[in-house]
Parts: sequence; structure tokens; C-alpha cells
Amino acid sequence: MQIRIEAFDLPGRTCGTGPGFPGAENIHVAVQRREKPGELLDPQPGDAASASWTIDCTATPSPTGVDLGGPYVQGRPGGRFVYLSWGSVDGQGAFTMFRRAKLMLDDVDPAVVEAAVRSGRLVARLPLTDAKGRPLCARVRPPLVTWSAAP
Repeated sequence: MQIRIEAFDLPGRTCGTGPGFPGAENIHVAVQRREKPGELLDPQPGDAASASWTIDCTATPSPTGVDLGGPYVQGRPGGRFVYLSWGSVDGQGAFTMFRRAKLMLDDVDPAVVEAAVRSGRLVARLPLTDAKGRPLCARVRPPLVTWSAAP
């Protein structure tokens, strides 16, 4: 099975300082690998019109429904999520993370997860700019993210 993340409304490459945010330049966003925070899947610039990632995952029946796992799925059963890591990229291409968003998989409607198991793909659609115009962070749950099953 796969999880596809489709993002839009990115915050831009530069965000100024403000309360609770130090500011950042040459902003990029990527999916973070489990237990390897420096291993990022396909960093996208913060000023892109949209960004998307497709990750392979496993779907294992469990007493509470379906447990999703895989190299980019974080957390323990009952608390699974995917990290979108925000970072500044320097002149040598080094990514320095400054913030993360958690796409909470256990908030997906169980009927949608079951349909995704049958179709082969679970799709998340979400904006990546918060209400202050900065990179979206913290736990991301519906209705901010919409989940669906797709072939």
C-alpha cells in the first residue's frame, strides 16, 4: 500500500521573525524517515506551487482496525503519524530542520483506511501555511487535512 501526500499553499522560501518563530530563509519541506531524522524524502522548496510525496507502507490488521507502518511512518500502534520536516537549506545543500508537522494517521476514518487498503493508496491533502503565514507545524488533523482512498 502507499500513502500519497498532496500539499498546496506553501508559505514561501522566506519567513520573517515573529512571536514563537525565529524566521527562516531558503525554506524547504520533506518527509522524514523513521529513526533517521537526517534522511529526508524529496525536499521541496517552500515557494513551490504544490508538493507531493508517495511513500510505501504496510497495512496490518489489528484488534483496533488497521495498523499502518513503514520506513516513513513514525510512532507506536495507536499513535502513528508521518513527519513533514521544515528546514533551511544552506549554500552547500545542508538541510537544518527548524519545525515539523505531524500527519496523524490514527485520525483517519477507519472506513477510509479500509477503502485505501482495498484500493492500494491513502491520500492526504493539506495546505502547508498556518494562520500566521508560516510553515505549518504541530499535529495536523481533520478538517485541516482531508484523507481519501484512491487507486
